[in-house]
This record gives sequence, C-alpha cells and structure tokens, in this order.
Amino acid sequence: MLLTITLCILALVAINFLLLFFSCSKTLKKQKSPAERPVVMRPTLTKVLEEEPLAPTGS
Repeated sequence: MLLTITLCILALVAINFLLLFFSCSKTLKKQKSPAERPVVMRPTLTKVLEEEPLAPTGS
C-alpha cells in the first residue's frame, strides 16, 4: 500500500517535470539599444547641516 502510493507520487512528479521542461517557451529577450532606453533624471540632493546648540549639563 505504502509502496503503491510512493510510486504513484513519484510518477506524477516525474510527469510534472517532463511537462514543465517541454512546455517552456524558448523566447529570446532582445537587448534595447541605448537610444531606446529611457533617460532617468536624478536630482542632486544637498544636505544642509545645521548645528544645534547643546544644552548645559550642570556639571
């Protein structure tokens, strides 16, 4: 009984992998030329450093 279930599951897994292997479409992704790529404009960020006065500690 246990052997039958194991063999059935293994057969189903093997069939699943065969179907997965043969059903994959073999399409090639074409490379976009530099002229077709979108231009990304990144603004330059500047941080303004502000010094905060320290509170007196009393010691």
